[in-house]
Amino acid sequence: MPTREPQSHPTLAELRAKAQPIEVRSRKNAEHWSAQLYLRHISIYFTMILVRTRISANGVTGLMILAGWCIAASLLIPGIWGAILAVIFSQVQMYIDCCDGEVARWRGTSGAKGVFLDKVGHYTTEGLVAVALGVRAVGEWDNLSDDPAGTYPYLLAGTVLAGFVLLNKALNDMVHVSRAFNGLDKLADSQAATALNPGFVAKLKRAARFVPFHRIYHSVEMSLLALAASIATLIAASAGAAPLFGERWLVLILAPLCLLSVIGHFMSIMASRRLS
Repeated sequence: MPTREPQSHPTLAELRAKAQPIEVRSRKNAEHWSAQLYLRHISIYFTMILVRTRISANGVTGLMILAGWCIAASLLIPGIWGAILAVIFSQVQMYIDCCDGEVARWRGTSGAKGVFLDKVGHYTTEGLVAVALGVRAVGEWDNLSDDPAGTYPYLLAGTVLAGFVLLNKALNDMVHVSRAFNGLDKLADSQAATALNPGFVAKLKRAARFVPFHRIYHSVEMSLLALAASIATLIAASAGAAPLFGERWLVLILAPLCLLSVIGHFMSIMASRRLS
């Protein structure tokens, strides 16, 4: 009777114990709320299928990257159906994002290349989604030539938003680079490691918990906001409002709010123990 190969045919309990350890499930910043709430509960079943194939963990990350790019591509489809498709792909992206790490932990293949590819996936996805929101607010491409003064600001706002989104993400990586260059230990992903020193910035951060707009610049949140904007457009259109009412207000609001998030993020880093 042939014996089961534990590295390719694990039981669910074996896989869960190694691929979803408590230190992964309890991460403060690296774990998105959707993963904590429901995706980790179901990702293990797809991981069970993946570890029975020849696909590498980095190959799974490649699928995550493609799913992320599909979010932005979906937002280029006018109307509510493009937004719905973007929301679906955002969930697919996060689902696969759970699985690639699980595959790597089970096979013992975690490494720098996987982290790098993961960063590429999230940076490119969130930058492209922000740009796509600006393009979506323009509407038909003919609008750029027919009414440049009325449509160009939305395209510009989407591009500016993408820049702020990427800068906001890069600030976290700048912390790790700065620590590495100065011979400091890897920063723990915990509340204590990122706690602020007492003072004005700490008070501002406590106040921000009541209006957490700094948390909306992820592909999941931005796709949900795109769907809400499309619904707002449909409601406004029935009341005789201008076309693309929701999409245009969305990108105009998100860009300055993201700038505030970048400033607040920078102040939080400087007022914390992360660089010491």
